[in-house]
Amino acid sequence: MAAVTETGAAHRRRAQRLTIFAMTGPAYLWLALTIFLPLSAMAYFSFLTDAPFGNKQAFLTLENYRAFFQEDFYRTLMLRSFRLGAEVTFYCFLFGFPCALVLAKTIRGRWREALFLLVILPFWSNALVRIFSWTMVLRGNGVLETLVNWILPGTGPLNLMFSYPAIIVGLVHSYIPYMILTCYLSLQAIDDSLIEAARSLGAGRLTVLRRLILPLAMPGIFAGAVLIFVPVVGSFMEPRILGGRNGTFIGTIIEDQFTAVFNWPLGAALSFIMLGIVLMILLIASPALRRMR
Repeated sequence: MAAVTETGAAHRRRAQRLTIFAMTGPAYLWLALTIFLPLSAMAYFSFLTDAPFGNKQAFLTLENYRAFFQEDFYRTLMLRSFRLGAEVTFYCFLFGFPCALVLAKTIRGRWREALFLLVILPFWSNALVRIFSWTMVLRGNGVLETLVNWILPGTGPLNLMFSYPAIIVGLVHSYIPYMILTCYLSLQAIDDSLIEAARSLGAGRLTVLRRLILPLAMPGIFAGAVLIFVPVVGSFMEPRILGGRNGTFIGTIIEDQFTAVFNWPLGAALSFIMLGIVLMILLIASPALRRMR
């Protein structure tokens, strides 16, 4: 009888594994084809002397990776890009977390749905449209400058267009919904009775925020930071359009290697170096994330 029971359990486990494989297999196969196959091609290109197109002969070399460590220019741009990613992530948290807190713990009913619609509204438009709309706002004699000079006559030109702050504004506008949505999910999971208990024990609003809400919401904050930091480090569209000459970062250099200079091996090598540094940062931060759970 015990043997029959064990055999039945084994069949059930086998059927469960087959069901899981049948349901997840197509998704993993699609991810393998759309992510790992292009990455493998780029990894191969990064070790070539030239893009293997036409009649060009290409040979294996480490020169593309060596160029990054030999040229201060690339390392400076890499540090500048990581600084941009850190600043944009910080501003997204600074403005996004209070919005998520209000949505999760204050607003109820249809007002919450309406505000959620405003949060995800930027995703409904093309990224280029959003960026060029900011050029209309930030340029000289644009919407912002006209408004400021109307409120404060004699202010003069703001000179925001083609500047580092313009890049920050455009990137924060593009990525702040990620921080709001991830923080909202973590804040929504916090039981209101915990906050009420802390308030009944005499804790003030700032104490509740610092000792209770922020630690419990940390997984959502970290998830939002990763979703923002990683793409911002390699961004090229916003810096090029809003930054002008001040918009030179590692992402714009990589884009130039693929589109303007047609030096695919160097562009691929710089991409993988940037990817490796990002993964190293996430690996270092992963123990802190595990402690938050």
